[in-house]
Amino acid sequence: MSDDKKVLIANGQGFWGDSLLGPLRLVEEGPLDYLTLDYLAEVTMSIMQKQKLRNPDAGYATDFVDMLRQILPRCKEKGIKVIANAGGVNPKGCRDAIQQVVKELGLKGVKVGIVEGDDILDQLPELMKSGESFKNLDNGDDLSTILDRISSANVYIGAKPIADALAQGADIVVTGRATDPSLVVAPLIHEFGWSLDDYDKLAAGTVMGHILECGPQCTGGNYNDWRKVPDFARIGYPVVEASADGSFVVTKHEGTGGLVNIDTVTSQLLYELGDPKNYLGPDCTSDFTTIQLDDDGKDRVRVSGIKGSAPTPTYKVSMSYANGYKIVGQLTYTGPDAVEKAQLGADILFERVGMYGKAIPEEDRFVELFGTNVCYKGIVKQSEAPAEVMLRVGAKSNDKNLLNILGRELAPLITSGPVGVTGFAAGRPRPTEIVGYWPALIDKNKVTTTVIVEEV
Repeated sequence: MSDDKKVLIANGQGFWGDSLLGPLRLVEEGPLDYLTLDYLAEVTMSIMQKQKLRNPDAGYATDFVDMLRQILPRCKEKGIKVIANAGGVNPKGCRDAIQQVVKELGLKGVKVGIVEGDDILDQLPELMKSGESFKNLDNGDDLSTILDRISSANVYIGAKPIADALAQGADIVVTGRATDPSLVVAPLIHEFGWSLDDYDKLAAGTVMGHILECGPQCTGGNYNDWRKVPDFARIGYPVVEASADGSFVVTKHEGTGGLVNIDTVTSQLLYELGDPKNYLGPDCTSDFTTIQLDDDGKDRVRVSGIKGSAPTPTYKVSMSYANGYKIVGQLTYTGPDAVEKAQLGADILFERVGMYGKAIPEEDRFVELFGTNVCYKGIVKQSEAPAEVMLRVGAKSNDKNLLNILGRELAPLITSGPVGVTGFAAGRPRPTEIVGYWPALIDKNKVTTTVIVEEV
């Protein structure tokens, strides 16, 4: 392997619902070897699990399949491989849909790989009998208290099975709940032959994946110095030029909008970061304090010097469970004394709900007055009383009927409460399910992943 070999990796999806323009433009506007796409979040798995219960062929990111229909011919022409965690809770269903698209497009010789093994929902009772406690990492609670309400349970798997799929010639690799950085670490292992115990290099790949995982959040999106960011509408999604020694350059396709500099990259590095010396992942533990950032020219930042160490013997498990219901509605109060009128409206609402025989406890109520600096309470001072505020009011409860009463009593405030109300065009709010999050750990030896690669 040549020492000057560069592998170009881009990320075109920061979350399920991100703009389709990201992957479309990345494929069209410049050179690329790998396109990664990150679709999954904690609540996403629960949504997909419910979809699969209604339809056994569902449970994956259908947006991904629709997007592939538009980019696959160009990817085939340019030799771009695609890696995505779009499989959700049904990687096989996602694979079948992809294969159908390949056939519809008339493409030949496309290899589609899937990685399974992250979904342990059906194995939970057996795993608990084997000694896995699955205690909540946030509060230490025992899983048995909610076992009958769990809707999804997925392990954050690492890069190895993805790299194995690439080694088998996969052009497209679909996983379930892999970690975001592992989507990027895998092609580096495959291309450069990195050892699974070369923790400095794996840490470099993890940092690279962390920078890429939120898409244009490292190329000027969500950036504090936003006035300096040119052409937001055509913001360039990030591309990295990776080298075998673990160093890499963060950039974007030439001629695109956005901005890449040390500050934009640093902003993303600090995103969702706990202990910077011990960034835990399934592939390694990364020391973010060793990262060296250097200006490498216009819209180019060189990243090097990253150190890593062995990973923990456990995987993180993300579970979701039914945790009652919530309801949120809104009204707008205008004119003089808008804040006082909105607060009185909320007080009246909760008092009237109690008149039906059951009050909503204070701790389960939700009241926000937008326009009074609720987003920066205690940080930004209010200069003057606003002439209009939006009242967002709601509650949570295991009693769905109680919340329906609240929703029903919101509109009557217009004619039987303080003057100056508007903004009820959306109609009566309805209760929706609360999806609780349960983080836990599992012994790596009790998780088995499988890789299947098939040619269409």
